[in-house]
Amino acid sequence: MALQYNLAKVYEISHNDFQFAQQIVTLFIEEIPAEIKIIKDAIEDKDYETTYSSSHKIKPTLDLLGMDLAYEENIEIMNWAKAKGKRKEIKEVFKSLKDRIDLTVKEIKKDFKL
Repeated sequence: MALQYNLAKVYEISHNDFQFAQQIVTLFIEEIPAEIKIIKDAIEDKDYETTYSSSHKIKPTLDLLGMDLAYEENIEIMNWAKAKGKRKEIKEVFKSLKDRIDLTVKEIKKDFKL
């Protein structure tokens, strides 16, 4: 049972197509952790443009997978990058986002036997 994500939107737009849902979650586990690594490095380097760009890139996926808390944290990171904030202000938010992504990847791999 999915706790970290919700595929309701995926099934709604695909008219309950399981193969489409499987493609979406496969893309998630292949691409989102790599973007999270880019965001982590960009925050460390105070590279606001890359931070914003990568956060913006994952935003629709977090929404599509019903990851509301991760989505909100990602918005906070985008706003931080736009405001060129101090690193310490965003470290906890990023850590929480990364933890949610890691848990979701584990859940998806288990749920979809990937």
